[in-house]
Amino acid sequence: MLWSMQEMEVLDVRVELPTNTPIVLLKERSGDERLLPIFIGGPEASSISLALQGTSTPRPMTHDLLRNILEQVELTVERVVITELNNRTFHADLFLRRGEETWTVSSRPSDAIALAVRIGCPVYAADQVLDEAGYVPDAIVTEGEDANDGEEDHEEVVEEFRQFIEDIRPDDFSS
Repeated sequence: MLWSMQEMEVLDVRVELPTNTPIVLLKERSGDERLLPIFIGGPEASSISLALQGTSTPRPMTHDLLRNILEQVELTVERVVITELNNRTFHADLFLRRGEETWTVSSRPSDAIALAVRIGCPVYAADQVLDEAGYVPDAIVTEGEDANDGEEDHEEVVEEFRQFIEDIRPDDFSS
């Protein structure tokens, strides 16, 4: 299946209060720079956070194990795509390659993202998913506007996200 899709950056993992539900926050790399919050489980949130921080564990976690297996059988994950939002549930696909052979494997977005941040493959979201569940923050600092651009831009986006999740509920993602 072919989708119109946008490349995303994995920004952060946060916890929505008062329910203490973990959310992974993705940001569109171009265009409207929409933010896409995805509710995820606690173990996946920990796994993604550890990988984003570059923290290694004494023994492989599940997503490290999967990465190691893929390396051993010489399969490359070319990309992860958040493909749809159906009944408040996000769906994703892993696109795998070995030589000329390719495979598409269905995955939970949280597992796909946890693997993607470990191996450095790109993450995409289908435009339909972004249209349905993404949002444009009120203000984003664009490149070149400020000498301290990098950290301030990240902090501003995270603050926008915090404000967004104060009001958002899982029911907001239903059709």
